[in-house]
Parts: sequence; C-alpha cells; structure tokens
Amino acid sequence: MTEEKDKIPAGLIHPTAIIDPRAEIGAGVKIGPYAVIGPNVKIGDGTEIMSHVVIDGWTTIGKDCRFFPSASVGSEPQDLKFNGEKSYVIIGDRSVFREFVTVSRATGEGEETRIGSDCLFQACTHIAHNCVVGNFVIMSNCAGLAGHVTIEDRVVIGGIAGIHQFVKVGRNAMIGGLAKVVQDVPPFVIADGQPARIIGLNSVGLSRAGIPENVRRELKKGFRILYRSGLNLGQAIAEMEQELDSSEAVEHLMRFLRNAERGICRGSKE
Repeated sequence: MTEEKDKIPAGLIHPTAIIDPRAEIGAGVKIGPYAVIGPNVKIGDGTEIMSHVVIDGWTTIGKDCRFFPSASVGSEPQDLKFNGEKSYVIIGDRSVFREFVTVSRATGEGEETRIGSDCLFQACTHIAHNCVVGNFVIMSNCAGLAGHVTIEDRVVIGGIAGIHQFVKVGRNAMIGGLAKVVQDVPPFVIADGQPARIIGLNSVGLSRAGIPENVRRELKKGFRILYRSGLNLGQAIAEMEQELDSSEAVEHLMRFLRNAERGICRGSKE
C-alpha cells in the first residue's frame, strides 16, 4: 500500500482499488473494489466512489458526491478534433452519478466540462465534452448531451432524450422522454417530441421552485406572446419588453431569448 493510501483511514478504501499516488483524496472519501483513480484527479471530502468506477484526466470533484458502479468520469472526449490536449472536468458538491454514467473531459487546451452541485444523473446518461451543466439538474436514464451543450439550473431531462451539440436549455425547463432537441429550449417551458416542440409552461416546476405567483403570471403572459401570438422571435421579444412587468425571472427569460444563437424550439401549435 502506498504512503498516500496509508493516509486514508482504514476501511474507507478497498485493497483492490488502484489509486495513483499523485491523486488528491479528501477526508472521509470511500473508494470501492477495483475503482481506478488517475494521477491528476482531486476528490473532495466525503465523496463515495463505488466499485469499478474510473476517474481519470484532470478531474476535480467536490464534496459528498456519489459515483455508482462502473461510472466513467474524465476520460478523453469522443471527438475527432481532440488531440491529446490538457483539458478538464470540474464537478460541484453532492451530485449523484448512477451506474454507467459517462462524463468526458473537454476538447481544446485548457477548456472545461463543468457540472454544478446537487444534480442527479441516472443510469447510462452521458455528458459530452465542453458541456456546462448547472445546479439541481436531473437527467433520467439513457439521456445524452452532445458536445458544447449548456443546461441551466433545475432542468429535468426525460429518459432517452437527446440534446444536439451547442444547444442551450434554459432553467426550470422540462424535456420529455425520447425527445430530440435540436434548437434552444427557453427557460420555464416543457419541450417534447421528435423534433422537440414547446408544449406549455412548466407551471408545476415553477411552483415547486418557489417562484411567486405574480411572476408566474408574467411568465405565462410571456409564453402566450412567444408561442401563441403569431409573432416572430424578434417581434415577440419587442412585445414582451413592452408588456411584461420586470422581475429577475422575466429578465432571465429575455436575456436567454436575445442570445439564442441556434433559434428556439417552435411551439406545438405553430
């Protein structure tokens, strides 16, 4: 047993685990049978690494995360442009990675794949290179993010849904199972279908997130302008600027729409 392993309290690390002596392992970290930890990995206090997990690359993991059997984090990206450059995976606190989850490090020297805190990634989900995932995100079984996807806070993604590269999904949005998302999904809405269309406001999610009723009314008014008025995106933004009472949520929605480089998903009645 290496000197570094000797620093970890007895019983927290299985004797079959392979831990590079250069890895930085925090206090109270549990590492299960046959797990492999690479030389440039940093693992925060209280995190649990279960059997057969592989954590490699320049990967930094926060406190109290859990990695279930056979998860793979920090491996080289599935990207033909990757040429062996130094790139990163950065993960916040208290996130859970179930069986066979894969998280790729970024393409591009010094670039990052970044995941926030308090997320749940169910079995077989995939987070590709250069993705940015916020806090309190849930990805259901077998959902996948292609490269350079941005997922804002409190998004829920249904099982086997696929998000196209460079797409952005706004906060508090919900993506239905099996959805094929090829354009940006605005905050606070529900998207479903192949290709995905916007089918309504995520009213239940907004209520659960504690957004006040008066703000929810303004968001509902904004949804009707955006998807029921027959206006194009530029016209809808101008109308919303005139008609909606300002709030943090409304301003976030407007900012998202102004910066939707791929265009936004169309409505179900368009």
